[in-house]
Amino acid sequence: MFRLLSLVAVFVVVLAVAGVYTNAKGAGKSPIPAAAADAQLAQAPGKETAVFAGGCFWGTQSVFERVKGVLDTTAGYSGGTADTATYGQVSSESTGHAESVRVVYDPSQITYGQLLRIFFSVAHDPTQLNRQGPDVGTSYRSAIFYANDEQRSISQAYIAQLDAAKVFPKPIATPVVPFTAFYDAESYHQDYALHNPGNPYILVCDRPKVEALKQQFPELFKEYNGK
Repeated sequence: MFRLLSLVAVFVVVLAVAGVYTNAKGAGKSPIPAAAADAQLAQAPGKETAVFAGGCFWGTQSVFERVKGVLDTTAGYSGGTADTATYGQVSSESTGHAESVRVVYDPSQITYGQLLRIFFSVAHDPTQLNRQGPDVGTSYRSAIFYANDEQRSISQAYIAQLDAAKVFPKPIATPVVPFTAFYDAESYHQDYALHNPGNPYILVCDRPKVEALKQQFPELFKEYNGK
């Protein structure tokens, strides 16, 4: 991400004037269909965890931390091993890790299918596998790391549903793979978009995602009040 900031800064003024938002293909559009196969809202409050990879974790976290029913989010790494879970190593594109976000949510307030709907529509472009916006490489890949059979079946069914309806111009490229481990990213990556709102990368790539969330899912949008 850092190696791309100077490039992004060159284009930020042009993009802002033109009204073009990188990675915000859903902005101004109607929401994609809801998942036909989904869990029911739980009868009592609780905590469940979902892990998603959708490009730079700054943007993915900035979306999910503003979703009602989400209790906590953490930027980190999944797909590789513990001894390779540092930003410097992951940036080498040789560790097997993907920049990911762990989402802890209350299943009595929001379902896994609703989280997937946000993930596919405003958090990233699911038709691109190893690229999101200006970021290219396997560490920026799209992936769903399922924790149990229910998450796996809901994810697979939803992808099939969206592809069958041709919601996107290309098939969804997001693999649905078993969760193995999650490693927290360095502290300076946590809530990065929140703490650095004027960063050119955030302005171009991530703020539009939050605006799309607010526009498409007003009933699920919350202002961020900290952890």
